[in-house]
Amino acid sequence: MTLYQPDPVEISTRMRPGEWTEESLNALVASYREKLLDMGASASEIEIETERDEDGGVSVVVTWIKSPVTEVDQDSGDGTI
Repeated sequence: MTLYQPDPVEISTRMRPGEWTEESLNALVASYREKLLDMGASASEIEIETERDEDGGVSVVVTWIKSPVTEVDQDSGDGTI
């Protein structure tokens, strides 16, 4: 049995005007990225989307797009790979 889950992992938030600064936004994005790296993502598997609305709010979505795992990569359960 493998613990691999093929679904993307997503961390997101929405902040209203006045709830964030450029500095705090950069720190938040960096912390989300670091969390996904700690979970096993490689830098190339992380996608970051930042959208600003007309009113000054911002939405942040940081997604780990997992690479497909081949049979060779999966543990057979008997101690051999």
